[in-house]
Amino acid sequence: NPHAPPPERNNPDNAEVKTLTNDATETIGSDANDEAVRMAVKRIDSAASKGILHKNAAARKKSRLMKKVNAAG
Repeated sequence: NPHAPPPERNNPDNAEVKTLTNDATETIGSDANDEAVRMAVKRIDSAASKGILHKNAAARKKSRLMKKVNAAG
C-alpha cells in the first residue's frame, strides 16, 4: 500500500512479540511452556492484524516457534 505509514522499528508490539517468543523458546520442556507459547502466538496474531507484522511474516514466526516446541517433544 503506497499510503501506508512507514513501519516502526521500535514498536512496542514488535518488542513484545520478540520477548514472548524468546520466553516460549526458553521454557520448552517446562510446565509453563503451554501458556508461554499461547501468549506468543496470540501476540504475533495481534501484531499481524494491526498491520505491524506482515501476515506471512507472522505465519513464519509461528511456524518456527511451533517447530521448536514440537521438536522438543
